[in-house]
Amino acid sequence: MFKFFFYICIFFILANCSNKTTYSGKILINEELKEINFKNKEKLINKLGTPSYIDPIENKYFYFSEKSEKKSIFNKEVKYSFVFVFKIDENDHITNSEVFNIKDIKNVKLSKDKTTNEIVRRGFLEKIFGGVGTQQELPTTP
Repeated sequence: MFKFFFYICIFFILANCSNKTTYSGKILINEELKEINFKNKEKLINKLGTPSYIDPIENKYFYFSEKSEKKSIFNKEVKYSFVFVFKIDENDHITNSEVFNIKDIKNVKLSKDKTTNEIVRRGFLEKIFGGVGTQQELPTTP
């Protein structure tokens, strides 16, 4: 029994001696961060690759990148964590770009942008009395 306990202790000591670096999202090099101001969608995709997420409504491209190091079981440190947001117009030009440092989450401010509802347009009376009246049946397919 003592040997078994001894081997388990040795295993945990050796497991804690190794450092492990973990990347999530896009792996960025410092040279890529220096030239982050792109003019059009083609240069953006050529430099950073396929985005992590594409918002089809607002036509925004999101890139996520995080690097963390695990030094022991109880010690995990996030080196950097960024979200890059690029808004692209109908001519494939980048109109706005933002960088959010997620590591300093306390300093991130919520966006005031709102998504417009272009699917259903309501008149003045429908806004006031929207839930009153008969319900319309939605077509179903067999």
